Amino acid sequence: MHRTIVDTPIGPVGLVASDTAVSAVLFDGRRVRAEGASPILDEAARQLRAYFAGELLTFDIPLELHGTEFQRSCWLALATIPYGQTVSYGEQARRLGLGADAARAVGAANGRNPLPIVLPCHRVIGADGSLTGFGGGLDVKRYLLEHEGALLPLG
Repeated sequence: MHRTIVDTPIGPVGLVASDTAVSAVLFDGRRVRAEGASPILDEAARQLRAYFAGELLTFDIPLELHGTEFQRSCWLALATIPYGQTVSYGEQARRLGLGADAARAVGAANGRNPLPIVLPCHRVIGADGSLTGFGGGLDVKRYLLEHEGALLPLG
């Protein structure tokens, strides 16, 4: 496995990749030991920097997803939520062909998303518009949504 750290406005973000695909984005990059440079990591880091610079709306890097079939379907569905837009967990469940009662299961799957930002789970919010659980913390979720123009900055 290859690892690198990217300095971002939300702090150091760790990236983990095999020789062929990115497998993890880690919010606490300080806990990552950079090792084993690779073209995949270089491209992922470039795209992450471009995202934070406001120059990239959609990531285009090979991904390696380890999870159940249900989790992977939820994670891949995140990539269909356009930059600067949000959906509720119930809406994500509906888009997956599930009933609204699957919103909690979708939320649980999103909570295990190994590639936040790249697969934008921050774009999924509560049915009432509230910012709900996020692995990077709600302050980071708010920052990402404000960065994308999906939320007005707090005064």
